[in-house]
Amino acid sequence: MNRTARLYALVEELRAAAPRPLTVAALAARFEVSTRTVQRDLQALMEAGVPVRTTAGRGGGWAIDPEMTLPPVHFTAEEASALAVALAAVDVSTPYAGAARTAGLKIAASMTGRASAAAQQLAARIMSLPTPADSAVRAAVEQALTTHTVLRLSYVDAAGRRSDRAVEPAGLLTADGRWYLIAWCRTRQAGRGFRLDRIAAAAPTDEQAQPHDLSALLRGSAAADAVQPATLASFMPRRSGTHQ
Repeated sequence: MNRTARLYALVEELRAAAPRPLTVAALAARFEVSTRTVQRDLQALMEAGVPVRTTAGRGGGWAIDPEMTLPPVHFTAEEASALAVALAAVDVSTPYAGAARTAGLKIAASMTGRASAAAQQLAARIMSLPTPADSAVRAAVEQALTTHTVLRLSYVDAAGRRSDRAVEPAGLLTADGRWYLIAWCRTRQAGRGFRLDRIAAAAPTDEQAQPHDLSALLRGSAAADAVQPATLASFMPRRSGTHQ
């Protein structure tokens, strides 16, 4: 069992026993790993925001707080498997990869029964070859997008030319397995796409960026036909009808 599958199973084990605590030794025996490994896994769950807690002394151990978790989410086995595949595709170079990992652990904590088992089994059969990524660059891009602030970056184009830019982020584009920051470039006074793996350095600022329409910046570019992924539609606010 790989670590991802074990984290799923660990949450399920704690949930099944709740509110009774389980000792590290008992969990280590259950998953046939060392107590040190279980301790690291429990710490990772805690850091990810999964409401696991430990109590010391006789009768103590680790438990998950059912009052602080999501109620069981009734995914089908196919839906749970789809989530496992989607999360596996988020590697360290993907924007918001850290947040995706913690969200995955919280979703795992809310799944029960056949769906949880399906996700665990599939997670154990997925491997990936991580791509090199500059975590400082990714963090700066994430911050600028989240806070709607100007981003200063050093960019290397396809010909190897390096330039320094101040950009106003509009959004992200994914194509052919690569991620692009779409932004208004103050240097070029036009919309531009910056491949994340070609950003040599990036620094967020406190300067508020002007709002820019992502679709408008993509018009006339090679990505003019880009569409929003259907899986994100449920996150968008529903537009109410207009009244005369």
